[in-house]
Amino acid sequence: MLSVEAIMTFTAASVLLCIAPGPDNLFVLTHSAVHGGRAGILVTLGLCTGLLVHTSAVALGVAAVLMTSVVAFTVLKLAGAAYLLYLAWMAWRADKQEIGKSESIPAGGLYRRGIIMNVTNPKVSIFFLAFLPQFVNADAGQVTLQILLLGGIFIVCTISVFGAVALLAGTLGRILRQNAGIQSVVNKCAAVIFVLLAIRIVIASN
Repeated sequence: MLSVEAIMTFTAASVLLCIAPGPDNLFVLTHSAVHGGRAGILVTLGLCTGLLVHTSAVALGVAAVLMTSVVAFTVLKLAGAAYLLYLAWMAWRADKQEIGKSESIPAGGLYRRGIIMNVTNPKVSIFFLAFLPQFVNADAGQVTLQILLLGGIFIVCTISVFGAVALLAGTLGRILRQNAGIQSVVNKCAAVIFVLLAIRIVIASN
């Protein structure tokens, strides 16, 4: 199995990757600022559920299909972009009456947002396919279990970093939400961010 040194190195690399600006932590940051820390945590849990899917895909070799199939890659990224554009539209059209109800969004809906955002981003599977195997010790056997373990460690790192981001952004957002005018601007900014994320996914190549 994996050595202690390999686990420590992988954990350090994972934390740094989680801290680096990217679509997922920006997605958490935006939801937390607009809907509160609770929303950010739920979105984070959804994203991590999506990471379970990607980890399993790598362990089973499914991610390799996305890398070689242009059709599969394109369909998945267009689905993700379409969902982000839907969220952008919802955020843009939110009026002042809806702003005060922002924290009442069902937990299941927020959780699903995280799952959809992560699963429909084919770049995550391809990233895992390139990243995880670097820390696998093929000579030790049980390669599938090693990949699943690495995926689990990455998920723990993601929950820790993204959870902190959610709580901090949620605190700042709560202050901003006390002013309906500022909250309206925040909602418009969130819509723009979702559109930019959608564009980033569309222009991504495998």
